[in-house]
Amino acid sequence: MKTTVENRVPVVIVGGSLVGLSASLFLGRLGVGHVLVEKHSDTSRHPRGRGNNVRTMELFRAAGVERRIREAASVLADNHGILQAGSLTGDDQEWLFREMDPGGGLARFSPAGWCLCSQNDLEPVLLRAAREQGGDLRFSTELLSFDQDRDGVSALTKNRETGEHTTLHADYLIAADGPRSPVRERLGIGQTGPGDLFHNVSITFRAPGLAEAVGDRRFIACYLTNPEADGALLPVDNREHWVFHAPWHPERGETLEDFTDQRCVRHIREATGVPGLAVEITGKAPWHAAERVAERYVDGRVFLAGDSAHEMSPTGAFGSNTGIQDAHNLAWKLAAVLDGSAGPGLLQSYEAERQPVARETSARASARSAEHSHPGYDAAPGTGGGRQKGVLTVALGYAYPRGAVIDPPADLPVVPARMQLTGAPGTRAPHLWLRSATSRCSTLDLYERSFVLLTGSGGAAWRAAADRAAAMCPGRLVSYAVGTGPHDDLAPEEGADWAKAHGTTPEGAVLVRPDGFVAWRSPGRVGDPEAVLRDVLRRVLCQD
Repeated sequence: MKTTVENRVPVVIVGGSLVGLSASLFLGRLGVGHVLVEKHSDTSRHPRGRGNNVRTMELFRAAGVERRIREAASVLADNHGILQAGSLTGDDQEWLFREMDPGGGLARFSPAGWCLCSQNDLEPVLLRAAREQGGDLRFSTELLSFDQDRDGVSALTKNRETGEHTTLHADYLIAADGPRSPVRERLGIGQTGPGDLFHNVSITFRAPGLAEAVGDRRFIACYLTNPEADGALLPVDNREHWVFHAPWHPERGETLEDFTDQRCVRHIREATGVPGLAVEITGKAPWHAAERVAERYVDGRVFLAGDSAHEMSPTGAFGSNTGIQDAHNLAWKLAAVLDGSAGPGLLQSYEAERQPVARETSARASARSAEHSHPGYDAAPGTGGGRQKGVLTVALGYAYPRGAVIDPPADLPVVPARMQLTGAPGTRAPHLWLRSATSRCSTLDLYERSFVLLTGSGGAAWRAAADRAAAMCPGRLVSYAVGTGPHDDLAPEEGADWAKAHGTTPEGAVLVRPDGFVAWRSPGRVGDPEAVLRDVLRRVLCQD
């Protein structure tokens, strides 16, 4: 056994799937050195986890990879909606919903949109982008053990191809190592929630003749409800490659070995209603739908993210999106602490903000599975008291009633009944299109690497205060005047009222965090704006 002890690295990421790769990309964009270790030799080859919601696409937009992802997803760009049918050939057909964004109303809230990109297509994009940002990503490398003390984390890893052992000394460790997280288990962190909901086997297959039966129905998924052969059909290329999710019942003694190629072919033919369909089985992968949330997200210098922190039913594609948003929330906080801008207490806000979101979102994912009668799930529709409604509020409207925010509304819900992006502290800052002398951007394009103070034409005192207060966190505070005056930096398009949209006045100010969430706002002038702003930054960044 050859052991190499490496120099200290700021962050170690355990797990190289969607969440770990996203964490690497986000940290790299912020200039944080890190090493990612992943035990598998390559990214996922199985088409799964395909739904990327609008908030996730906003984050990828800010990280400069939205265009690449849409190119990777182009084959399914015209697929929308969920179909429920007795078979593909019968009269029993019902669209549970037809369009992701009927009427195009989403444009009022975001410069981005939903994107259907399977995990096997998305992960290579994230991998390349993370490496371009300087990430040290090591596949075929597993975490053997780790220890932590008040000064850092020591992680022992093994290269599974060469057998070489390496010790990484890090300031912090991110565990993005999946639902059976060895890191979480090593820390003794328990989980809450109902637990397992149902089990499926994901079957990839080739069937060129199936496209004729599908016709022009470009669905995201089709739930086939034949009681003798139910399941979910998902297109991979709309032509010859498909995925079928078949119910699996291990509680009845059913094993994976029972899913022979012959059985899978029969099941697919009967479910689709095409008896003579030529089917070539190309792969099988079991998966488990569950509703669990970790009791703690933070243990000393170790942080749980993604499936290690929460498991959700796949209906609505909430799980991977919530995990990617975990990584984004954590990345800017780690960057601020590591460069000395923030105190260590800022990292405690990660759990305070993200854990309630996971609890609300996982409950709604389960309710949506019940409403859609997901194959293998026995819960009755209506489970969850109707909480399956308002998907956009779950995906985009979630809020942080407590954490690194100042004076959020006392009644701010984690997930509102309707969209309330009004600039309140703890909510995602509103989207407005802005123009400078040379370009057009969304307000959301301003947020990634620094805190941003927005003020109006009457906020000159706030601008001057921001310039002086920036010394508290070098490189992490910039300001913009928004208005139509000659000295303003940015002008709202189409006569939009920037101040009203953010719940303030042209003499007021709004402080937005690097992740696009409002940290604080002032409705107007104050006696000493510099003192106020310094106090706000000190409190948000936990500099006491």
